[in-house]
Amino acid sequence: MTSTPTAPPRPGLSAFWHDLPREGRLLLSIVAIEFVGTGLVLPFHVVYLTEVRGFALSDVGLMLALPPLAGFVMTGPAGAAIDRLGARVVLVVTLLLMVSGNTALAFADSIPVALVGLGLTGVAFGISWPATQSLVAAVVPREIRQRYFGVNFALLNLGIGVGGIVGGLVVDVEHVRSFQAIYLGDAVSYLPALALLLGPLRHVAGRPVAHPDADVEVVGYLQVLRRPAVRPLLLLSFVGAFVGYSQLNTGMPAFARAVGEVSTRGLGFAFAANTAVIVVLQLVVLRHIDGLRRTRVIAAMGGVWALAWLVLGSAGLVPGTVGATLLVAAFASVFAFGETLLQPTIPALVNDLAPDHLRGRYNALSSASFNLPSIVAPPFAGFLIDHGLSEAYIGILVVGSVLTAWLSVAVVEPRLPPGVNGTASS
Repeated sequence: MTSTPTAPPRPGLSAFWHDLPREGRLLLSIVAIEFVGTGLVLPFHVVYLTEVRGFALSDVGLMLALPPLAGFVMTGPAGAAIDRLGARVVLVVTLLLMVSGNTALAFADSIPVALVGLGLTGVAFGISWPATQSLVAAVVPREIRQRYFGVNFALLNLGIGVGGIVGGLVVDVEHVRSFQAIYLGDAVSYLPALALLLGPLRHVAGRPVAHPDADVEVVGYLQVLRRPAVRPLLLLSFVGAFVGYSQLNTGMPAFARAVGEVSTRGLGFAFAANTAVIVVLQLVVLRHIDGLRRTRVIAAMGGVWALAWLVLGSAGLVPGTVGATLLVAAFASVFAFGETLLQPTIPALVNDLAPDHLRGRYNALSSASFNLPSIVAPPFAGFLIDHGLSEAYIGILVVGSVLTAWLSVAVVEPRLPPGVNGTASS
């Protein structure tokens, strides 16, 4: 009689924390604090610029394309700088830019001043993604990176959720100082991270270890793009970002306000619901996706997001009601479940695919693929919603979500090297 082998227990949070190096623990320690500031302002960019500062919605749609455009332009130089100078140095620069940009936005009583603030924050966001991912990959062992990215995302959203609740309670469209307070609060929230990088983590550069064949290895972006699986993975990231975060941060608030007629407080609590779902489910999801093919997990995310956009669209059927507010919150919650599937997987795929000495460039390309759709998403959403084409807007996002699932399984998965997709046999 033979016994059936039992599957090894899935690693828990205590085992992850035990295996995490000191530098990784310190990096996690300031995530929630930093993103409280982000949560203060994230739901209210459109409201602030249109209803408080009085800029036209169509103009705001174009203005909000500036941050991802600025970030996109800077990702190439940022990737090269990370590989040459180290991720920590680049991150220090991004934090200083975020402080300056949010301070400018607090006093943006004209379009030029608002553009300066948006430009500075856009550059910072554009280069912070590859710098952060590269620093994490430099200090966190490969076998626990997926869990690290998941826990980091849960803490990030905990901070955003707290900030979103506070922001929703503080802001008042009749009082500009309430919005100035949240933007200045966002600026201050980056100071602890700056102190950590200049203090306890000042010796962690994120600079790649010398490679014996570094002088003969390809280092240009065009050569990196020719490597197997890079272009399909970037295409997947682009489509997923277009139907995902680029719409969540701009199109969803615009739809909720203009079509669903949801209050600013309702928007704040919708983002809080989004965060609560992530904080509650992320660790559970991490345990269940460990050992699964990452491409299949991303495909499941595409299906979840298609459902989420349908839920948001239904809010337009009952505008100005409690039902509309509840449906927007329901959208944010369903969307959040999809996020728990995406955030641990894409960064792990990119960094498992990248060699150490090109990690900055790989992460810069990944960042660019996420930033590029955010350049076209605000004017895309602003135009359709402002011209009464909200049904077409929702329909395009549903189709795009389904396309994301197909790309993940049919295009990316067959091109990934063994082991990179989350299983030894993949």
